[in-house]
Parts: sequence; structure tokens; C-alpha cells
Amino acid sequence: MPVLPIRIMGDPVLHAPAAPVSEITDEIRQLVADMYETMDAAPGVGLAAPQVGVGLRIYVYTYQDDDGNAWRGEIINPELWIRPLEPGAPDPDEESEGCLSFPGERFPLRRSDEVLVTGIDLTGSPVEIRVDGWRARIMQHEFDHLDGVLYIDRLDDSDWKTTQKIARKRGWGRPGNAWLPGVDDLDA
Repeated sequence: MPVLPIRIMGDPVLHAPAAPVSEITDEIRQLVADMYETMDAAPGVGLAAPQVGVGLRIYVYTYQDDDGNAWRGEIINPELWIRPLEPGAPDPDEESEGCLSFPGERFPLRRSDEVLVTGIDLTGSPVEIRVDGWRARIMQHEFDHLDGVLYIDRLDDSDWKTTQKIARKRGWGRPGNAWLPGVDDLDA
């Protein structure tokens, strides 16, 4: 299973809605296996197919809670329902997130604390996930990728302007930029 290059902000596949998966084929199963490998190598807690250059509605996720309980899976053609957001500014200590497609940075973003996600898994079986806290944040973040939205697109004006300065300085914001987990040193 190869580690795949992760697309960086500005690549068109990251900014367009992904297409539904019409059939679970061997190619889809291989893609999901490669996505797990890439997510683990990055390391990340989620990875959507558009982040590896494939415009399909698939994402994988992983999370280990404070008690060491592992939570891992994939969801194909997800639908997302969220609890309304609580009013107020996000807490930078508790509500900051990052993204493998805008690597090395974290910004505070208010997300719903509870979600319900439905879809199917690799066997074609229905999946229903009701989660809260960080797991809810992961589901919303990855779902956004399937709609062509990066978390930086949801930031307040000041943080959004900061992301644009970072992108210009690093040469991001245009097609073709990617990095390979385990190979590329993003701090160089």
C-alpha cells in the first residue's frame, strides 16, 4: 500500500464538490487502504479522498481517546447533520484545528459539538455515527473536504488573512502543490 501525496490548498480538487461513489470496486477498496496508510504516515486523524487528488465522497478517520480506546473507520457517500453552533468566539486552546492540506498550522474554529453522520462502509453496509467532542470535529472537517471547503475558508477575517499570507510565503494557493508524508520535510 503506497503513501499518497497530499494536495495543498489551491489545488482545484480541494476546492470543488466531490462526486458520489456509484459502486464499491477493487479500485475503491485500494484507494481507501492507501488513504489509511497516508493518514497514518502524515500523521493525521482524518483524510478525505480529495486531499489525495481523488474527487470522490470518501473519507477515513482515526482517533484515540484519553482512555486509549481506538476509533477508526471509513465512510462513503456521507450525509451530515449537526447540532446548532453555540454562540461566541472559539476557544483557541480547546477549538483549534489543523489540516494536512494546509500543513503545519492551527487556527481556532467553532464547530458543532455533536453530529450524526450516515453513509456506507467498504462492504456496502449502512453506517450511522453519532459522536460529540473531537470526534464530531473530525467528522465535520472531513465532510467539508467533500464539499470543496477547507477549514481555513471558515475562519474569521483576521485568521483568514493570516492564512493567505502564509500561503503566499510558502508558494501555495495554486494547482500542483502536494507533499508526501514520511518523505517531505515541511519545515525546510
